[in-house]
Amino acid sequence: MRTGGIPDPPPEIPDSVRDAARDAPDHWLGVVDPQWPQDRPPPDWAVVGEWRSDEEGDVREYRANPRYRPSAQVLGWPEPTDPVDAAAQRAATGYGSVDEALAVLADAEVTVVRGADGRRLTAAGSDGKPVVLVFTSPAHQFMSPTLIHETLPAGELVRELRGSHTSLMVNATAAAPLVVPADSLPVSTPPRDEDTGRSTDGAGSGTVAAPAAGTSEAAPDISGQAPWPHTTGRTP
Repeated sequence: MRTGGIPDPPPEIPDSVRDAARDAPDHWLGVVDPQWPQDRPPPDWAVVGEWRSDEEGDVREYRANPRYRPSAQVLGWPEPTDPVDAAAQRAATGYGSVDEALAVLADAEVTVVRGADGRRLTAAGSDGKPVVLVFTSPAHQFMSPTLIHETLPAGELVRELRGSHTSLMVNATAAAPLVVPADSLPVSTPPRDEDTGRSTDGAGSGTVAAPAAGTSEAAPDISGQAPWPHTTGRTP
């Protein structure tokens, strides 16, 4: 970024870059986002920027990567509270997919608020359609503890809401909330007891079918920065 036509100063040189420069003179040394696994070659968008080492192994020039996508860790988001929260953060920042987040959600246990009629408490979304507030961790439960909360498998909740045109608002106060149409989170229908007609799977969980891409929305707030981690070198 530039302020008043003046380019931003380069960031502080990480110690790992100085060490790499001594081992690899006359190279461009890429700094990789800390959330990218160190045992896998990073894609271009996971490289924060590059430092150039001179022939003496000293660090000189820096250039930022305009295609870089900062991860949740670099953005300063809170540590994920659970697997759903982690998958949602990865999807929101491009380090994972929406399909992955929905698959994790479909296998999770969730908490909802019970209404006075014994059903799930339903609110109205911005489009006027019904929305059920869903929480995957107590850390996201902003509703009063005096209200009755109920925990159940996500698959059971989805089966109850099937055909109602209801969406799930998952972790509304999280850094990366998800708005998921209940009908877009397919789960298998469990077998039923011939005498009672009730599900025989106990918990109500089922095999998760992969949902179509683009069926949810991630709406994060972006703030903060964090130090850079490991490096990867390449010749100029």
